[in-house]
Amino acid sequence: MIMNEKIKASEVQLTGVNGEDLGVVPTKEALKMAKELKVDLVCMSLMSSPPPCKLVSQSDYKTAQNKDKQKDRKAAAGTKLKEIRMNAGIEEHDYDTKKRQAERILTAGNDVQLTVLVDKKKTDPAKKLVEELVRDLALVGRLDKGIQVSGKQVIAIVKAKG
Repeated sequence: MIMNEKIKASEVQLTGVNGEDLGVVPTKEALKMAKELKVDLVCMSLMSSPPPCKLVSQSDYKTAQNKDKQKDRKAAAGTKLKEIRMNAGIEEHDYDTKKRQAERILTAGNDVQLTVLVDKKKTDPAKKLVEELVRDLALVGRLDKGIQVSGKQVIAIVKAKG
Protein backbone atom coordinates (compact mmCIF):
# COMPACT_ATOMS: atom_id res chain seq x y z
CA MET A 1 0.00 0.00 0.00
CA ILE A 2 1.52 3.27 -1.16
CA MET A 3 0.30 6.37 0.67
CA ASN A 4 0.79 10.14 0.66
CA GLU A 5 4.36 11.31 -0.08
CA LYS A 6 5.50 7.84 -1.14
CA ILE A 7 3.52 8.21 -4.39
CA LYS A 8 6.17 9.15 -6.98
CA ALA A 9 3.94 9.71 -10.05
CA SER A 10 3.70 13.28 -11.36
CA GLU A 11 -0.10 13.05 -11.68
CA VAL A 12 -2.81 10.72 -10.45
CA GLN A 13 -6.36 9.69 -11.37
CA LEU A 14 -8.11 10.95 -8.24
CA THR A 15 -11.26 9.71 -6.54
CA GLY A 16 -12.75 11.79 -3.74
CA VAL A 17 -13.72 10.80 -0.19
CA ASN A 18 -17.32 10.02 -1.20
CA GLY A 19 -16.35 8.12 -4.36
CA GLU A 20 -16.71 11.04 -6.79
CA ASP A 21 -14.33 11.15 -9.76
CA LEU A 22 -12.07 14.21 -9.60
CA GLY A 23 -10.16 13.42 -12.81
CA VAL A 24 -6.43 13.57 -13.46
CA VAL A 25 -4.75 15.83 -10.89
CA PRO A 26 -1.08 16.66 -10.21
CA THR A 27 0.19 14.63 -7.24
CA LYS A 28 1.19 17.75 -5.27
CA GLU A 29 -2.35 19.13 -5.59
CA ALA A 30 -3.84 15.77 -4.55
CA LEU A 31 -1.60 15.71 -1.45
CA LYS A 32 -2.64 19.28 -0.62
CA MET A 33 -6.34 18.29 -0.89
CA ALA A 34 -5.70 15.28 1.36
CA LYS A 35 -4.09 17.45 4.04
CA GLU A 36 -6.94 19.97 3.89
CA LEU A 37 -9.55 17.24 4.32
CA LYS A 38 -7.42 15.48 6.96
CA VAL A 39 -7.42 12.22 5.02
CA ASP A 40 -4.80 10.07 3.29
CA LEU A 41 -4.00 9.80 -0.41
CA VAL A 42 -3.85 6.07 -1.18
CA CYS A 43 -2.58 4.60 -4.45
CA MET A 44 -4.84 1.72 -5.48
CA SER A 45 -2.67 0.26 -8.30
CA LEU A 46 0.65 0.95 -10.00
CA MET A 47 -0.33 -0.93 -13.17
CA SER A 48 -1.82 2.02 -15.04
CA SER A 49 -0.67 5.49 -15.94
CA PRO A 50 -1.68 7.77 -14.26
CA PRO A 51 -2.13 5.55 -11.18
CA PRO A 52 -5.62 5.56 -9.62
CA CYS A 53 -5.60 7.11 -6.16
CA LYS A 54 -8.26 7.68 -3.52
CA LEU A 55 -8.78 10.15 -0.74
CA VAL A 56 -9.51 7.89 2.22
CA SER A 57 -9.80 8.46 5.95
CA GLN A 58 -7.34 6.21 7.79
CA SER A 59 -9.96 4.47 9.95
CA ASP A 60 -12.27 3.70 6.98
CA TYR A 61 -9.39 2.26 4.97
CA LYS A 62 -8.19 0.04 7.83
CA THR A 63 -11.74 -1.21 8.45
CA ALA A 64 -12.20 -2.10 4.78
CA GLN A 65 -8.80 -3.77 4.70
CA ASN A 66 -9.63 -5.87 7.79
CA LYS A 67 -12.93 -6.98 6.23
CA ASP A 68 -11.11 -8.02 3.05
CA LYS A 69 -8.57 -10.00 5.08
CA GLN A 70 -11.37 -11.69 7.02
CA LYS A 71 -13.13 -12.70 3.77
CA ASP A 72 -9.88 -14.06 2.35
CA ARG A 73 -9.24 -16.08 5.53
CA LYS A 74 -12.74 -17.52 5.43
CA ALA A 75 -12.41 -18.42 1.75
CA ALA A 76 -9.02 -20.04 2.34
CA ALA A 77 -10.41 -22.15 5.19
CA GLY A 78 -12.93 -23.73 2.83
CA THR A 79 -16.17 -25.39 3.78
CA LYS A 80 -16.69 -27.98 6.46
CA LEU A 81 -18.84 -31.09 6.15
CA LYS A 82 -21.07 -31.53 9.19
CA GLU A 83 -23.09 -34.67 9.80
CA ILE A 84 -26.68 -34.84 11.02
CA ARG A 85 -27.81 -38.31 12.12
CA MET A 86 -31.35 -39.55 12.61
CA ASN A 87 -33.43 -42.73 12.56
CA ALA A 88 -35.99 -43.65 9.91
CA GLY A 89 -38.82 -43.55 12.50
CA ILE A 90 -38.20 -39.91 13.47
CA GLU A 91 -41.10 -37.91 14.90
CA GLU A 92 -42.37 -34.66 13.35
CA HIS A 93 -40.95 -32.36 16.05
CA ASP A 94 -37.52 -34.00 15.89
CA TYR A 95 -37.60 -33.78 12.09
CA ASP A 96 -38.27 -30.02 12.29
CA THR A 97 -35.39 -29.61 14.73
CA LYS A 98 -32.98 -31.49 12.44
CA LYS A 99 -34.20 -29.49 9.44
CA ARG A 100 -33.58 -26.17 11.24
CA GLN A 101 -30.15 -27.37 12.30
CA ALA A 102 -29.29 -28.28 8.69
CA GLU A 103 -30.58 -24.89 7.44
CA ARG A 104 -28.41 -23.08 9.99
CA ILE A 105 -25.31 -25.02 8.90
CA LEU A 106 -26.01 -24.45 5.19
CA THR A 107 -26.65 -20.71 5.58
CA ALA A 108 -23.30 -20.45 7.42
CA GLY A 109 -21.69 -21.75 4.21
CA ASN A 110 -20.88 -25.29 5.32
CA ASP A 111 -22.07 -28.57 3.81
CA VAL A 112 -24.30 -31.14 5.52
CA GLN A 113 -24.19 -34.92 5.41
CA LEU A 114 -27.62 -36.33 6.21
CA THR A 115 -27.30 -39.84 7.65
CA VAL A 116 -30.40 -41.93 8.35
CA LEU A 117 -29.82 -45.19 10.19
CA VAL A 118 -31.76 -48.14 8.76
CA ASP A 119 -33.64 -50.69 10.86
CA LYS A 120 -33.56 -54.34 9.73
CA LYS A 121 -32.71 -53.75 6.05
CA LYS A 122 -35.84 -51.61 5.43
CA THR A 123 -34.29 -48.83 3.37
CA ASP A 124 -37.49 -47.42 1.82
CA PRO A 125 -38.63 -45.29 4.79
CA ALA A 126 -35.09 -44.00 5.31
CA LYS A 127 -34.70 -43.09 1.64
CA LYS A 128 -38.08 -41.31 1.62
CA LEU A 129 -37.07 -39.37 4.74
CA VAL A 130 -33.81 -38.21 3.12
CA GLU A 131 -35.62 -37.25 -0.11
CA GLU A 132 -38.14 -35.19 1.88
CA LEU A 133 -35.40 -33.45 3.86
CA VAL A 134 -33.44 -32.64 0.68
CA ARG A 135 -36.64 -31.13 -0.84
CA ASP A 136 -37.20 -29.05 2.31
CA LEU A 137 -33.60 -27.77 2.18
CA ALA A 138 -33.76 -26.82 -1.52
CA LEU A 139 -33.84 -23.08 -0.73
CA VAL A 140 -30.49 -23.10 1.09
CA GLY A 141 -28.69 -26.11 -0.42
CA ARG A 142 -28.53 -28.57 -3.29
CA LEU A 143 -27.98 -32.32 -3.36
CA ASP A 144 -24.38 -33.13 -4.28
CA LYS A 145 -24.10 -36.61 -5.82
CA GLY A 146 -27.37 -38.32 -5.10
CA ILE A 147 -28.66 -40.45 -2.29
CA GLN A 148 -26.39 -43.36 -1.35
CA VAL A 149 -27.97 -46.46 0.15
CA SER A 150 -25.61 -48.81 1.98
CA GLY A 151 -26.34 -51.72 4.31
CA LYS A 152 -27.15 -49.91 7.55
CA GLN A 153 -27.61 -46.29 6.48
CA VAL A 154 -28.84 -43.90 3.81
CA ILE A 155 -26.58 -40.90 3.16
CA ALA A 156 -27.04 -37.65 1.20
CA ILE A 157 -24.59 -34.76 1.04
CA VAL A 158 -26.16 -31.33 0.65
CA LYS A 159 -23.89 -28.49 -0.54
CA ALA A 160 -24.55 -24.90 0.53
CA LYS A 161 -25.81 -22.55 -2.18
CA GLY A 162 -23.77 -19.45 -2.86
